[in-house]
Amino acid sequence: MYFQHSAHIWADFPQLVPGVLYAEGITPGAAVEEQKAKYYAVAESRLLGGSETELPEIQAWRRVFSAMGLKPTQYRCASESLLRRFRKENSLPQLTPVIDLCNAISLAFAIPIAVFDVRNVSQFIEVRYAAGDEVYVTFSEEEENPEPHEVVFADADGRAHARRWTNRQSGYSAVRDDTPAVLIVAEAMHDTAATDIHQLTEAVASAFTAVWSITPKSSILSSVSPRFDC
Repeated sequence: MYFQHSAHIWADFPQLVPGVLYAEGITPGAAVEEQKAKYYAVAESRLLGGSETELPEIQAWRRVFSAMGLKPTQYRCASESLLRRFRKENSLPQLTPVIDLCNAISLAFAIPIAVFDVRNVSQFIEVRYAAGDEVYVTFSEEEENPEPHEVVFADADGRAHARRWTNRQSGYSAVRDDTPAVLIVAEAMHDTAATDIHQLTEAVASAFTAVWSITPKSSILSSVSPRFDC
């Protein structure tokens, strides 16, 4: 299995910096509270100066959403939605250890992180413009088709594992308690994205090593090296 962005995405968004990790050997019931608390504290500190909409990481994604013809106040990147909820409630719902951990790191860096159960991904994931006939499954198991030219995470079977780029993941490849292996994708567009994605990728890898004693495979992608092989 592999991951990549299409040539059209790289051409239209040359400022994109993606970090990708693959981790296997995940076991259920892991304790991640200590790791979560560390990253929650960073997020709290960053939000003391204002709302999440003022952070450069979020502003950059808002510009991208506007360029895609989406209203940033109607469709938010995943990290903005997490930060918005965290600012209001000072916590996030507990889902699975993997998701809770990646959500906490996403909060701290204000960068969207997608996590996929690779068992339900066919051959590859490519971030590309949709044809409109891809199948997206919501968390309530309803099927949708993305709009033509919408940015989706598509696999070989034409399944859309995320819609509107970093806005919403699919329930089809959502991580569950028994998920043994995951593909993790973080994407940034702001001025210091290269440095921040490198630090975020290291943070995720370090956290997985601390919690599960595993070392994820990782890479920072670019237009000249766009493919990550799991």
